[in-house]
Amino acid sequence: MTGYVGNIEKETEKNRFFRKVLYTGKYAQLVVMCLQGGEEIGNEVHNDVDQFFRIEEGAATFVFNNTEKHHVEEDEAVVVPAGTWHNVLNASASKPLQLYTIYSPPEHPDGTIHKTKAEAEAAEHH
Repeated sequence: MTGYVGNIEKETEKNRFFRKVLYTGKYAQLVVMCLQGGEEIGNEVHNDVDQFFRIEEGAATFVFNNTEKHHVEEDEAVVVPAGTWHNVLNASASKPLQLYTIYSPPEHPDGTIHKTKAEAEAAEHH
């Protein structure tokens, strides 16, 4: 299929994997994510990648450069500029956080699925 066409809200809400790449283009990548209760993405920086996030279910704490914190809820969005250290933490200890993110340019190999955070971390070390 050329591009991505679909109901991103439904795709995000039905996803139970830590990371699932839905589409990879030359300049952007669409990824759905699910963080379990108390889980976090982990502090990271993408030096050449801007990243957009939208929360579909749950609430999150975004931390920029280890100091700036933002509480973000359902239907809210965040843009992280390239070169910004950032972490996304599930604000709930028991409910999943479901979000989608757009990397520009792409960050992960096309078709990537990481069922858990541990699986994602293992893949990134290789």
